[in-house]
Amino acid sequence: MPPYEAIRKAREKNLDLVEISPTAQPPVCRIMDYGKFLYQQEKKEREAKKHQKTITVKEVKFRINVDDHDYETKKNHVLRFLGEGDKVKATIFFRGREMTRTSLGRQILERLIKDVEPEAIVEFRPRQEGNTLHAILAPKKSDKEREKEKQKAAAARSAPSQPAPPPVAQVAKPAS
Repeated sequence: MPPYEAIRKAREKNLDLVEISPTAQPPVCRIMDYGKFLYQQEKKEREAKKHQKTITVKEVKFRINVDDHDYETKKNHVLRFLGEGDKVKATIFFRGREMTRTSLGRQILERLIKDVEPEAIVEFRPRQEGNTLHAILAPKKSDKEREKEKQKAAAARSAPSQPAPPPVAQVAKPAS
């Protein structure tokens, strides 16, 4: 249909003539309320934003002379952050003469990576930038997978365990 006829039909219905596909031969147009269309598109985008998970990066700082108990505490923080679905940046800050002992810092980060390996994926291996050494860890499982595991665990806890088999009666042999 010629464009002037399409425009006339749209005006008769108090609607707009919207070009859908300008590259098609012939171009494709639709008669619609363009303001309502824009509102619905914006509404869909807002709804999609609600369901997005923003990824936050939590930072855990270590020193090269960290004690075992302090290391375990910070490792537990890393595991908790990963369990919540956040990424973790493990940082070692070197001061003064500690810059000559960067290998100790690498050992600490490698130990951390090895300890949290079942829960994390290493996004960035330990690397040095100036006087800091850092690595970035990301959770292995997505939120949906974590939810499924929680539901399975809850179902397993609520379901009654299998009944124990009946005891086997032992018959005493008569003395001969």
